[in-house]
Amino acid sequence: MPAPTSDSGEPNLRSPLIKKSAEVEKVCIDEMLQKYCGEFGAYQLRHFVLTCLAWALEAFHTMVMIFADREPDWRCVAEPCSDSAETVCGLQPGSWEWIGGTSSSTVAEWGLVCGEKYKVGLVQALFFAGCMIGAGIFGHLSDSSLGRKGSLTVVCILNAIFGCLTALSPNYWAYVLFRLVTGFSTGGVGLCAFVLATEPIGPTKRGPAGMSTFYFFSIGIGLLSGVAYIFRSWRTLYFATSIPSMLFLVFVIPFIADSPRWYLVRGKVDEAMKIMRKIAESNGTNLPDGVILALDEETNNNHNANYKEGIEVKEAVSGNLIDVIRTPLTRIRLLLAVAINFLCSVVYYGLSLNVVNLQTNLYLSVLLNATAEMPAFTLTALLLDKFGRKPLAIGTLWFSGFFCIIGSLMRSYGKWKVVRMVCGVLGIFGMAGTYNLLFIYTMELFPTVVRNAALGCATQAAQMGAILAPFVVVLGGGLPFVVFGICGTVGGLLAFYLPETLHRPLYDTMAGMEGGENAWRAA
Repeated sequence: MPAPTSDSGEPNLRSPLIKKSAEVEKVCIDEMLQKYCGEFGAYQLRHFVLTCLAWALEAFHTMVMIFADREPDWRCVAEPCSDSAETVCGLQPGSWEWIGGTSSSTVAEWGLVCGEKYKVGLVQALFFAGCMIGAGIFGHLSDSSLGRKGSLTVVCILNAIFGCLTALSPNYWAYVLFRLVTGFSTGGVGLCAFVLATEPIGPTKRGPAGMSTFYFFSIGIGLLSGVAYIFRSWRTLYFATSIPSMLFLVFVIPFIADSPRWYLVRGKVDEAMKIMRKIAESNGTNLPDGVILALDEETNNNHNANYKEGIEVKEAVSGNLIDVIRTPLTRIRLLLAVAINFLCSVVYYGLSLNVVNLQTNLYLSVLLNATAEMPAFTLTALLLDKFGRKPLAIGTLWFSGFFCIIGSLMRSYGKWKVVRMVCGVLGIFGMAGTYNLLFIYTMELFPTVVRNAALGCATQAAQMGAILAPFVVVLGGGLPFVVFGICGTVGGLLAFYLPETLHRPLYDTMAGMEGGENAWRAA
């Protein structure tokens, strides 16, 4: 066969040796999930369940104070103690004793009653203060050097260590210190698990999946009531609630992959592509060789590129809260998200503390409270993609605020007391739905490079609300309901200024978000 010749008649030795560079399609993660890998298949389901188990761990470390710091029942053992006395305050030492012994709770062991009762509230406030600090720090670390999986691993290690140290507290102030640092690590568990669990899910399935994460928290509270029923000593209980964090590190973390979105914005395209191919394989779909991942700002400008160039390691794209505040688009979103999360937390935790006693034992009451929130999660998840994030946030905030205001008008005796109790239950029902919704809503308002930092900032605001809530409850009478009603109503008004994120993509970079939002408004 004669060699190909050029126009000049000379042999062209290059043409049979070089083929045309392969043309590839550069797509963002959401588009790749929708077109090729599957939005919520076997891979995402397994990844979601395993990651969300961390929410149960957060419930253990947060709500264990209900049982460890409870005030046990007491009984008279000698004169002049009288069974008609309502409290132990004023009774002579030795004339009464705690039922279950001093090891049953921190209150019994260190005498946190009467003039020392404020110390129980102090521990709770400092725990949430630790959560507030930890949420901000681990929110930043999970966006930057550690990644989602790395941050989740670190906080679980710290929780296991600090939880066991808490059980060994020699005195009250050591106990306060260990609860503070436990709060620091616990503050990063929920937000890291939430983002890691939902980022590999496609845009049309992400909302309902994100709303389902709180089921694991409620289940964790329910399981905690059973664990506390078995282990009646507060020290043993802290050991029992710390061991699951160790088991999670050994049997779950190794089977969880980091977020492909985090790999992409850090410039590790090869790692991101490996996960996307694994998603496609597990879901029984095919990811063509000619399709590669790119940041959304790249796909907006160029859809075709040389394959070799497409998969090479790119410079990492990073961001922080300064970038969020500097950009007008995200600045107003952050301020609104912080304010709404704060108001929601005041109502949620306040109503939880202010709810009328169910007249059952403590363990059953906690179990029933955890179960009562689940219908709110289900209803909100079912309506999320039908009405959108914004209308649902406004509706649930106003629903809760309305019944809190009605509750403030009720008397505190007779049948009116029952009506006030019902108003409180309906108020927490609505706010539980809002609390759940705000995680997915806040996550969708910010791009990948700053998502966890922004979510951590909003979580910090929620922890501030949790610290304030007990002080609102102390007001007594109908005043707490007035405060909760105002918070719910104002929160709904602020939600009016947030954009709708239903069916919007999860942007990767700040520039990509600005370009995408401008294109959306123009359309």
